[in-house]
Amino acid sequence: MKTNIFGLDTEGLAEALKPFKLPAYRTKQIAEWMYQKGAVHFSDMTNLPKKLREELEAAFDINRAKLVEQWDSSDGKTSKYLLEFNDGVAVETVLMRQPYGNSVCISTQAGCAMGCAFCASTVNGVARSLTRGEMLAEVLFIDDLLKKEDKKVDTMVLMGSGEPMMNYDEVMAFLHLMHEPYCKNFSYRNVALSTSGVVPGIYRLMEENLPITLSISLHAPNDTVRDKIMPVNKKWKIAEVVKAGKLYGEKTKRRVTYEYILIENVNDGEEHARELSHLLHGQLANVNLIPINPVTERALFRPSAERIQRFLDILTRQHISATIRKEMGTDIQAACGQLRNQYMKENDA
Repeated sequence: MKTNIFGLDTEGLAEALKPFKLPAYRTKQIAEWMYQKGAVHFSDMTNLPKKLREELEAAFDINRAKLVEQWDSSDGKTSKYLLEFNDGVAVETVLMRQPYGNSVCISTQAGCAMGCAFCASTVNGVARSLTRGEMLAEVLFIDDLLKKEDKKVDTMVLMGSGEPMMNYDEVMAFLHLMHEPYCKNFSYRNVALSTSGVVPGIYRLMEENLPITLSISLHAPNDTVRDKIMPVNKKWKIAEVVKAGKLYGEKTKRRVTYEYILIENVNDGEEHARELSHLLHGQLANVNLIPINPVTERALFRPSAERIQRFLDILTRQHISATIRKEMGTDIQAACGQLRNQYMKENDA
């Protein structure tokens, strides 16, 4: 059985290639072929001797991801891809064409175990965590598409299916690999990582001392509301989460984003806005208000435009930096988990 080497850094590659007794520069060549030039067969690596290419082809695989389904928004700005890995597990990856560049939203797990009431990713639980190579395959799939337009991935958000902090080691290995010059030379400053409030993970990330933007899915101003819609709050209460976010901002000098999904008659009242203002007062932070994306499996609804605007106005008057997220891909169910759930239903039928 052949070994998959896609996702290895040069150190891991050197270890895998030891039996071939290759000079050190060959390791970097192979990495560049896989990660920069998109090679999936050793026969494509033309600066390697032909005999070596044949030997490597017999010993190793370069497994990436296969496109299963694609949805494109009517305005052409958002595309959602269902990508399948070798074991049949599928995940969603989204390309968002923003005014400031192309952003890719990747999944870190297939499904999610966090159980948030408003999220489609949790409906079928978590199948498994993704490897660093599988996360990289998501990005390179999008990057290969953009190359045809003489464009590239400019920013990356780890906000798709899954909780990155529950797959911490592989997520960090993936980010380090993306940053390597022989891979994508991707700046940490162009990365945003979202967590549902796994406090130990926030502190671990803070100690990495990397300029990664942290997004915290808050979605409530108090424990009573958050307990109902986010089971994670029963382990790490809202005060602990906000304290961790505050310390992260102070240490990294990066503005923390608090994601707040507005749900009609659940967390969108004027008293909720005032409470949220008090909770975040004095923080280096921004609130990203997100009108809920309808999920058929959940009976939660979007507030009216008037209620959304009133919520924003209260935050602004209290000197809390806040914006309403510009919606992209609503017509293709671009919220994470929805395409995968449909695919699972069709394949179970």
